[in-house]
Amino acid sequence: MKKLSLFLIVMLMASTSIMAQRFAYVDTEYILSQIPDYAEAQTQLDKITEQWQNEIQKKYDNIDKMYRAYQAEEVILKGETKTQREEEIINAEKALKQYQKEKFGQGGELFKKKEELVRPIQDMVYQAILEVTERKGYDFVFDKSSGVSILYANPQYDESKNVLRELGIKIED
Repeated sequence: MKKLSLFLIVMLMASTSIMAQRFAYVDTEYILSQIPDYAEAQTQLDKITEQWQNEIQKKYDNIDKMYRAYQAEEVILKGETKTQREEEIINAEKALKQYQKEKFGQGGELFKKKEELVRPIQDMVYQAILEVTERKGYDFVFDKSSGVSILYANPQYDESKNVLRELGIKIED
C-alpha cells in the first residue's frame, strides 16, 4: 500500500510538472522568407548553381561528341589508337564526375558557399528565437517547417512574428 501511494504521488507530481511546461512553435521557412538578406543569398546561390550546371552540361556534350566520333571511327581504328580513344573518353567522364563532386558533393564548393552566405542569417534567427523563448518563458519551441510532425498548431502559440520583430523586421499583422 505504501508503494502504491508513493507511486500515485510521483505520478501526480510528474503530471503537474508536465502541465506546467510551456510550448510554442515557429515557422523558420516563413521567418527566412521575410529576411531580405536571405533572399539575396538564395539568389546568389542559384546563380552559382546555374553557372556550374551549365559548365557541366557543356562538358557532358563534349564527352558525347567524343563518344559519337569514336563510334563512327571504331571500325577503322586499330589496336593502340582504339584503346587510346577509349581511355580519353573514360578519363573525361572521370574528370567530369570529380568536377561535379567538387562543386556539388558533400563538403563541396556549393556547401561551403551556403555556409558562408546562409549560416550567419540562420544563426541570427536562432539567436532571436532564443531571446523570444527566454523572454516569454517557453520550455519547448518546435519548428513547424522542419521534419517535426505537428498535426495541429494553434496560431496563438506561433512565435514567428515575434522572432521577426526581434530581428528588427517590420511585418504586417
